[in-house]
Order: sequence, then C-alpha cells, then structure tokens
Amino acid sequence: MAKKTGMKLIANNKKAYHDYFIEDTYEAGIALAGTEVKSLRMGKCSIKEAFVRIENGEVYVYGMHISPYEKGNIFNKDPLRVRKLLLHREEIRKMEGKLKEKGLTLVPLRVYLRDSLVKVEIGTARGKKLYDKRQDIAKKDQRREAERDFKVKNLY
Repeated sequence: MAKKTGMKLIANNKKAYHDYFIEDTYEAGIALAGTEVKSLRMGKCSIKEAFVRIENGEVYVYGMHISPYEKGNIFNKDPLRVRKLLLHREEIRKMEGKLKEKGLTLVPLRVYLRDSLVKVEIGTARGKKLYDKRQDIAKKDQRREAERDFKVKNLY
C-alpha cells in the first residue's frame, strides 16, 4: 500500500497563540501506542492544557488528551499519560539553551498527520502581558473592520 502524502490537522492550540509570543517552532514525532494512533486518525485529541518539558535530555509532553479508541479494549492507554517526543539530540540541546533564558517555555502548537506519521509542532514561547493581549485584540478588530468596509465598497 502506498503512503498517503499531504497533511491533515488533528488539533490546534489557539490558546497558545493568544497567551504567548511564539519565537521558534520545531517538528517532533511522538511515541504512541497503536490504539492512540487510531484515535488520532479519528481526530480525538486536545492540546489546550498541554505543556512540554525537557528531562534528562529527553522531551516529554504533559496534559495532552487522546481519547480512548472506542473499538479498543485492554490495549487502550491512559488518555492523559506522559508521552515522549522524538527529536534529534542537537535540537534538544538548542531548545535547552533557549529555555535557560528567563521567561521562555515550550508549548505544543498543533498535532497533525504528515505522510501517515503523527507529528507535533512545538514552539519556544514567551508569555504575553495583559496589555499585549489587548493590542492583539485591537489589531484583529481593526483588520476585521477594514475587511468589512472593503466588502461593502465592492458590493456597489
């Protein structure tokens, strides 16, 4: 059977883009059990409360919820278990160096299927202050208003 090409988005972390400035992104594989992969293919995943840590030179994702596969029985794993992310050692060292800076953290941004493999995009992020969030909301409102005006002008 030939591999499927392309990308299918499974979960997106919009909250991360609202709460953090994303500086760098990395693509990582993830170590999963068979029933977890089947559940992900059905789109049953949430990364809203998830975070990433580096421990002993290995990267783990915490709080990533993958719903149990309905047709799975004893092979289903705990939905909130800690999962290992697969990255090159050089990438892990680079991330560790950046995390030593004050105020940086690692957050999962999205989970997707690429060429039939489950991938997680993680980003080094710096927390936003309340006034930064207000500025982003104001910019979004201005853009929306401009698009609305443009649409009205083109109707006539």
